[in-house]
Amino acid sequence: MATVAELKAVLKDTLEKRGVLGHLKARIRAEVFNALDDESEPRPSLSHENFLINELIREYLEFNKYKYTASVLIADLFYMGF
Repeated sequence: MATVAELKAVLKDTLEKRGVLGHLKARIRAEVFNALDDESEPRPSLSHENFLINELIREYLEFNKYKYTASVLIADLFYMGF
């Protein structure tokens, strides 16, 4: 019978091979930051220039296959309402 440590290792390997583990970690990280965010303070409006800069950063991340980092950025931008 497999030990708990062995089952955890197999599960981790399976999630990594399927490309899910990194996405889950990024999503959890984004949700932690959202939970810690002070909602009583209004967010500043996003200027056209900053919107373009954010899009360039997102494209750079996706072009270089930083898909998990990009998913955190996209989640944060979505949370901000953009």
